[in-house]
Amino acid sequence: MATFLYRIGRFSYRRRWLVLGVWVLLLALAGAGAATLSGKMSNDFSIPGTEAQQAIDRLAERFPEAHVGGASARVVFQTPEGKTVADPDVQAAIGRVVSELSDEPQVARVLDPYTAKSISPDGRYAFAQVSYRVQGMELTDADREALLEAAATAREAGLAVEVGGDALRANPKTGIVEVIGIAIAAIVLVVTLGSLVAAGLPLLTALAGIAVGLAGVAISARWADLNSNSLILALMLGLAVGIDYALFIVSRYRHELLVRKDGPEAAGRSVGTAGSAVVFAGLTVIIALAALSVVGIPLLRGLGLAAAGTVAVAVLVAITLLPALLGFTGDRLIKGRLFGRTTPDPESDSGPVPLGERWARLVVRFRVPALLLSVAALGVLAIPAADLRLGLPDDGMQAADTTQHKAYDLMTTGFGPGFNGTLVVVADLPAGADPQQVPGALAMKLSGVDNVLYAAPNGVSPDGRTALLAVIPKTGPNDPATADLVHTIRDRAGSITEGTGATIAVTGVTALAIDVSTTLDDALVPYLAIVVGLAFLLLLLVFRSILVPLKATLGFLLSVAATFGAVVAVFQWGWLGDLFGVQQTGPIMSMLPVLLIGILFGLAMDYQVFLVTRMREDYVHGAPAKEAVVTGFRHGARVVTAAAIIMISVFGGFVFSGETLIQSIGFALAFGVLVDAFVVRMTIVPALMSLLGRGAWWLPRWLDRVLPDVDVEGEKLRQAEAAREPVGVAG
Repeated sequence: MATFLYRIGRFSYRRRWLVLGVWVLLLALAGAGAATLSGKMSNDFSIPGTEAQQAIDRLAERFPEAHVGGASARVVFQTPEGKTVADPDVQAAIGRVVSELSDEPQVARVLDPYTAKSISPDGRYAFAQVSYRVQGMELTDADREALLEAAATAREAGLAVEVGGDALRANPKTGIVEVIGIAIAAIVLVVTLGSLVAAGLPLLTALAGIAVGLAGVAISARWADLNSNSLILALMLGLAVGIDYALFIVSRYRHELLVRKDGPEAAGRSVGTAGSAVVFAGLTVIIALAALSVVGIPLLRGLGLAAAGTVAVAVLVAITLLPALLGFTGDRLIKGRLFGRTTPDPESDSGPVPLGERWARLVVRFRVPALLLSVAALGVLAIPAADLRLGLPDDGMQAADTTQHKAYDLMTTGFGPGFNGTLVVVADLPAGADPQQVPGALAMKLSGVDNVLYAAPNGVSPDGRTALLAVIPKTGPNDPATADLVHTIRDRAGSITEGTGATIAVTGVTALAIDVSTTLDDALVPYLAIVVGLAFLLLLLVFRSILVPLKATLGFLLSVAATFGAVVAVFQWGWLGDLFGVQQTGPIMSMLPVLLIGILFGLAMDYQVFLVTRMREDYVHGAPAKEAVVTGFRHGARVVTAAAIIMISVFGGFVFSGETLIQSIGFALAFGVLVDAFVVRMTIVPALMSLLGRGAWWLPRWLDRVLPDVDVEGEKLRQAEAAREPVGVAG
């Protein structure tokens, strides 16, 4: 591997105009493709094979007039004191709202509160249900503005009017927060590398990589159903790993250039050694992301594959375009001065003892206390994870000052919490059944189920074979009792439909949330087996050790537990919520755990590979096992620290995005990288490695003979240099 990448790095350096031209052409083609072939993304959510999704699919086929797959909105009215919705002026105001909305081109139907009898018992609250012909992400800003303007008509008449529903959820946008992350990354790069030119290269190559990657995602949306969050996740990961991967290679190149004074040789060796770590680190991230496909949820599959593709592009950029750009810089990368002094080479063995080496020697000296304190600290951070509650976001989780949240509160006050989590029961009626009598009989039986406040027929298809029933729970959408109700209706479906010849299925947002949790629970074990198993084999090839990959995996589990605890404390309990811009607490997005595990595992293995390969490199080159821990840490600590700070900055910027899923992912990844890089990889790992000594590199002889030698540490390059033999240079 090192020899192969050495040839790529040297070739790219020497033939830099050719390599640069190829990448410029690729960027142009990607840009043209994104402009002409990009498809439309959506926030469509489906979980194939579940009862809730099957019911939705049947409705789309047999009862399209219900527009079950389209966006919906709920306009909630509250009368002033002393008035009710029965007053003529109030009826006229509500009627104008219904009339205006009915005239909108994308509105399929509006259920008038008086016709649908959606009026509170005290007569002061009412709501109109609006169904759209298209999904929420396909609505334009003009459509949403028309909805809000119609509501304002009733406000002018003195009513309190708020609007909820997914019709108001626009596509997530990126902006200033990402710019702030890049700015912090630039500062860290300048301080670490000591040169504006050296600092600019990782930023430039990272931007080139995400440009190609995001264009590929946009083009893929033409043929694949991709969620609108795919671009943001791909941007988030592509930017972070793109900067980090380039940073490791540039740092190694500066060291090689100072030692050898030969640009092509320095580029070849930096790509052959640091580039090998980049390739294997990238592969772990790609494996973890691509494996999200086994979960069985299209949303996660799209997010994972989009991000994996962008990471793959970042790796290719780092080992080809970056050495080509290094060829244009000459020796300017080692002449940079910061605050009047030359930044020392972080990988040099001479000069003052760096902070990284002092930290490593301290950890090695007090390895048992360091190990116990680190594990105990992560254990304390993980305590809130025991209270983890999962769910899908609803209007109650929007910011308190939004109209969606206010509409949620009005519904709860006027009608009860269950009206915010209406269950939809789909009934398939037998041939010849009375389309009025059978749904009524089913509604009566459903009304008798525990925790059901109200059940009523809600429409019959034109052919009389499919009926909808609305079931209102007594509890809110994220209340465990509502989930129990869904299970109860499904378990008692036979007795509910007895004598009618009908069959029923439960769907709706709450039912979908339950099915998501079940699907994720069922898929978690095989997912972890695939990710951890493949990554373990990959790390086994890299380190040629049993214990190093094992402790890497166990350290990751500690990081994940602590991260889950922090997510619960901030997003569910509200601790430090104002600091992180969390405007409303609630259950954690049900897909976050598996998504976090996939992404964080790959990123955790990045630092494991970058840091421990330097330890193995020194060990292979003759250093005693315990001393190799310190010297390897000295060589890698400064750059790994900078890389971790950059990743934390990039991910942390997304905490203020305002989109619940992206906000929680950004926080979780930033915190996860923080604890994994500084507590696990830079404290627990050196402590354990020093405890194990030579045993850390133990590998059974039979396995040593079977495993191919990938030579990540570049031993064959050193042997070839010592023998003064050509390595086999292309170009």
